[in-house]
Amino acid sequence: MCGRFYLTAKPDDIIGHFHLQKLPSYQPSYNITPAQKILTIVGLEDSSLKAVNLFWGLVPSWSKDSKNSHHLINARAETVSEKPSFRAAFHKRRCLVVASGFYEWAKTESGKQAFNIHRQDKQPFAFAGLWEHWEHEQGTLYSCTIITAQATGIMQPIHERMPVVISPDHYRPWLDKATDGQHALPLLNNEAYAQMLATPVSDWVNNPRHDDERCLQ
Repeated sequence: MCGRFYLTAKPDDIIGHFHLQKLPSYQPSYNITPAQKILTIVGLEDSSLKAVNLFWGLVPSWSKDSKNSHHLINARAETVSEKPSFRAAFHKRRCLVVASGFYEWAKTESGKQAFNIHRQDKQPFAFAGLWEHWEHEQGTLYSCTIITAQATGIMQPIHERMPVVISPDHYRPWLDKATDGQHALPLLNNEAYAQMLATPVSDWVNNPRHDDERCLQ
């Protein structure tokens, strides 16, 4: 499960890290929740990368409506290449979800303890994601989901699942439409977690309406 993350990196740091030309207008946030527009990166036909805002909660192109999009904020790496909701996007519409860190909660005897998982150098990074377009009478909805995997390493004591963090050298292969599913799956290896830390934070972040620096304290 990955249901809460944050993006506070400066635009120049994001542009430099992902080798982008520019960024769309986006709102930095300490507490991003599903059903919001989030900053993502997609690959174009000329192999260049483009940053776009996508709705967090994937709506398959064949869906009759968008009412259940909140159920598809995550896709399991183990079944992403087979499940009807994600299969087409996995083969044709992969993306990167830009983040500065994410939150997860560990069960303790006294309740739940929130953790902030971030890079040691506090630089931006990317979750492996998928995007879709859904046509309806009023226009087109562009949406996305974050891929998760079985927890390993620093995440095992906290939660049984964790979002897949893509290594920078895998950004372009992941986004490249020429990379077929057989070669895309090995990219979901979570090697990037070697550069991550899990820092306990206060319960201020528990409330999704709280969106300030106290979420990280």
